[in-house]
Amino acid sequence: MNITSAKYLTSVVDEKNILNDDMVEFAFVGRSNVGKSSFINALTGVKNLAKTSSTPGLTKMVNYFVINNSFKFVDLPGYGYAKTGQKHIANWAGLMEKYLLNSPLLKTVFVLVDCRHEPSELDKMMINFLNHYQIPYMIIMTKVDKLAKSKIPQSAGKIAKCLGVRKELVLPFSSENFFGKEKILDYIENVL
Repeated sequence: MNITSAKYLTSVVDEKNILNDDMVEFAFVGRSNVGKSSFINALTGVKNLAKTSSTPGLTKMVNYFVINNSFKFVDLPGYGYAKTGQKHIANWAGLMEKYLLNSPLLKTVFVLVDCRHEPSELDKMMINFLNHYQIPYMIIMTKVDKLAKSKIPQSAGKIAKCLGVRKELVLPFSSENFFGKEKILDYIENVL
């Protein structure tokens, strides 16, 4: 699959504004600083489509992007950043949950985890949530350019075991050298 166009559509901060149109959606979740924005930018080939920041926890809204004028990428708030107030965390968590449970055209949630760290309790909670509500997901193991190529399968196996999922649900990816990009785009094309 080739992504030939990608543009920002809108951001919502309130559950009543969650979009409900006729476009299929792929959503992206993960803890703050896992590389969600970089992942979206690398997949689309548009450098500043999703805003990247050195400050964790910047995504506080549900951000929609239209891809190839036919489907959407949806960037959900990052979780687990300690310096964010509890009230804000509760608001984002509520917004994310409402999005995940009320988006009938959501095809897959990409759960991003950093290859260099064991998945957090919040990552495990997300997988349990998706399993409970039978929402399809894939795990994207980010920042694999930081690993020796020979260590990538071993790291994917550890993450799969830690999250209690099959190893084939873990897709390695690097936004630096685009390792794994083609496989992810093929997956999206097959789902479409």
